[in-house]
Amino acid sequence: MTIGEIAERSGLAPSAIRFYERRGLIAAERTSGNQRRYRRDVLRRIAFVRIAQRVGLSLEEIVEALGGLPLEKAPSAQDWQRLTRGWRERLDERIVLLEALRGGLTSCIGCGCLSLRTCALANPNDAVGTEGPGPRYLLRS
Repeated sequence: MTIGEIAERSGLAPSAIRFYERRGLIAAERTSGNQRRYRRDVLRRIAFVRIAQRVGLSLEEIVEALGGLPLEKAPSAQDWQRLTRGWRERLDERIVLLEALRGGLTSCIGCGCLSLRTCALANPNDAVGTEGPGPRYLLRS
């Protein structure tokens, strides 16, 4: 498939597809005229990247995870299972956090406290206060 065909099917701009290729997320073969040609399974990898980004994985995490999959052929079901095995716990934690946020959103917006010391969502029981003074959330690496 050409880069234009991949762009149309994936919903990404050609520049994003080239970026994914530079980062090693997808691979293209070159024609004798030096044009990119992609196998159809690249669409599955692109879909995976976009879904992983939507659930909050960083591009670095996605690059690392996809680095264990073969570029020269479509990944098997076992490859995909191995790739996502460790993400279930992380996604479960994210779901719990999002549900807590959804449940407290109205009261937090309504209260207007903006307190990192007392806010039950941002810092339950001032747990971060034990790390020292200042903007601890911002100071974390």
